[in-house]
Amino acid sequence: MNNILVRHKWEPYLWLLPSIVLMTVFVVFPIAIVFQLSFSEISRSGLVGSFIGFRNFSDAIGDPSFGTVMMNTLYWVVSVVGLSTLLGFITAMVLNKKFVGRKIARSIVVFPWATSLVIQASVWNYIIKYEYGNLNNVLLNLGIIKDAVNWRASYQIEFMWECGIGIFVTIPFVTFCVLAGLQSIDAAYYEAATVDGAGFWKKLRHVTIPLVKPSLTVSTVLNIIYVFNSFPIIYTITKGAPANKTDTLVTYLYMLAFYDQKKGPATALSVIGFVILCIVAGVYMMITMRKEDEL
Repeated sequence: MNNILVRHKWEPYLWLLPSIVLMTVFVVFPIAIVFQLSFSEISRSGLVGSFIGFRNFSDAIGDPSFGTVMMNTLYWVVSVVGLSTLLGFITAMVLNKKFVGRKIARSIVVFPWATSLVIQASVWNYIIKYEYGNLNNVLLNLGIIKDAVNWRASYQIEFMWECGIGIFVTIPFVTFCVLAGLQSIDAAYYEAATVDGAGFWKKLRHVTIPLVKPSLTVSTVLNIIYVFNSFPIIYTITKGAPANKTDTLVTYLYMLAFYDQKKGPATALSVIGFVILCIVAGVYMMITMRKEDEL
């Protein structure tokens, strides 16, 4: 009898063991190595030397481009995550309604998410070209403009284009996360709200948003991590030029490691990025769960 109880006690952990081993090998162990490297001297050829404390961190933070890169990263994450969440929520609300061609519309919406980011960035890079871009050609043919417009007149405008492309390719992810939450809501809630005389906005505030909040929370946290670590769009369009003015933390540490051969500071930056993501995700989850408990 005791053997059976012991077996039942440990059986769930045995089923979880393969996942735990995989997580340890492919997630925990690499993270531990990166933390170790960030406190070590690394030669240009990649050889790991002795322990040097926080020198890599001081070199990375002391770089003149660090402040600009961090501000770009903040602007990039806030604008892409914020607007894609808002637009994705609205799109999910529309796709949750019954109308002719809904399946086709859902297929069209998911297309940007299913396509490679490098391909999409390359296409958009061609569209906004000054000399032979499709955007200028279409506007000229329609008579909307008389002369070709330089859509990349400054690095600020280029960065805004990159943020716009990031929003465009991220909307489908939010849309289908929220759509899954919307489809799980029982129609009886809306029927009861209608009986109580609630209109669209009251239903949205008191029924839809509270019940879809778990899906929205998960999509937002994953979106923050995904967007923060997004590399292809910025690297394909500007490569951080000019002088790291359009770099985010991820593209900057890549250039630092593989172009400038400063692998130590680059490793320190990756640790900084990891810590920032953990703090942001943890704080967001705590705030969200606290609000749900209050409700």
